[in-house]
Amino acid sequence: MKVIFLKDVKGKGKKGDVKNVADGYAHNFLIKNGYAVEATSGNQNALDAQKKKQEALAAEEVEEAKKLKETVEALTIELQAKTGEGGRLFGSVTAKQVADELKKTHNIKLDKRKMDLPDGIRGLGYTNVPVKLHNEVAATLKVHVTEEK
Repeated sequence: MKVIFLKDVKGKGKKGDVKNVADGYAHNFLIKNGYAVEATSGNQNALDAQKKKQEALAAEEVEEAKKLKETVEALTIELQAKTGEGGRLFGSVTAKQVADELKKTHNIKLDKRKMDLPDGIRGLGYTNVPVKLHNEVAATLKVHVTEEK
């Protein structure tokens, strides 16, 4: 019996797969528990429509990420920090501080975990911070750290 999997079933198939399985297994386990439906032409058409919708949403997400990339790369975030001898910072400027400043000044909400700043910024001046906006889209945010007076 041909079935369309609605959920991942370990060892049998992934969501959206069309496979041929034993009749008893299909009726007594897969269909009964909602893991699959019988592969009729109507169900196949519904699956194809759902796949097209998901592809369109994914393409829209990529386009939004590209627009955000253009916006982010045009910005420079200005931060002030206390400094000691030789322009060294007391502590560091973290990704959270950069994200908060971006939200406050430009009203762009970015998750701090998307910024690739493992140790923070420890010196004055300009720093380029890589930001992952989407699996396919990455941007570079300029951060300018100045001395707090």
